[in-house]
Amino acid sequence: MSEGMTASAPSRDWLAKVRTYGSMVAFTHTVFALPFAASAVVLAQREPHVPLTALRVVSMLACMVTARTSAMAFNRWSDRDVDAINPRTKGRHVPVGAVKPGEALALALGSGLLFLACACTLGFWPAVLAPAVLAVLLGYSLAKRFTWGAHAWLGVALALAPGGAWLAAGAVPNAGIVALMVGVVTWLLGFDVLYSLQDERFDRDHGLRSIPARFGMTRALVISAGAHVATVVAFATCGALLHRGPLFFVGTAVCAVILTWEHAIVGKGNLAKIDKAFFDANAWVSVAFFACTLLDGVLRG
Repeated sequence: MSEGMTASAPSRDWLAKVRTYGSMVAFTHTVFALPFAASAVVLAQREPHVPLTALRVVSMLACMVTARTSAMAFNRWSDRDVDAINPRTKGRHVPVGAVKPGEALALALGSGLLFLACACTLGFWPAVLAPAVLAVLLGYSLAKRFTWGAHAWLGVALALAPGGAWLAAGAVPNAGIVALMVGVVTWLLGFDVLYSLQDERFDRDHGLRSIPARFGMTRALVISAGAHVATVVAFATCGALLHRGPLFFVGTAVCAVILTWEHAIVGKGNLAKIDKAFFDANAWVSVAFFACTLLDGVLRG
């Protein structure tokens, strides 16, 4: 019995380490990017495209997971000094020692290499553009140290998911997919500004750049709201350019309602509810957009 227990110990340790890594890179937050990437694939089916085989779908998913894992692990490694002194983040995995800095960096590099390899299975352009995509994803982790436009940088990083999915599906770039990507950029910018309100004073005191630290809370709220108005306009423009049906625009309207609710939650600096606004509201935005895009695609054939 003791031998069996001893033999199973390495397996338990390995699984525990995988769970720790998954928690460090906030794997559940994939819900933000994945639905938009899936929406791009649905939208691409009405364009000239390559056959959507099971192997291609698996490769797309592998690209999503490895790219995001690389970006998040690199972020945790590069921000380890800042996270250790920020009261909000000092409990993260690297500062508390649950994950060693070298492990986080190794995970980032290993996942990045796997992303490049997976991209090569999806065709010429995904393979050629993958290194630049990875550079954008990793570069975000350093952006806050020199530009308050880091929120937009993160938006571009997330928007590369639907853009990459469109190319991986074999569709030719057009104004419709660009409009969707613009919508994702402004959506992410808007809610990341809200999230960073929590660190306004810390960022300013430690020389980190953000819209709240640069412009203050009141103007940051206005900028965030303006970005989300642009999001709704961009989504509607995408639907018009790609000749989508009524359900697509229902999805856009639902997104508008959820974003309005998000701003109502935060209100005049109600920082205690930002976490709820950040995760709950924005998870529903991406899921609702995909659900309506998928239904529209199924009904229209």
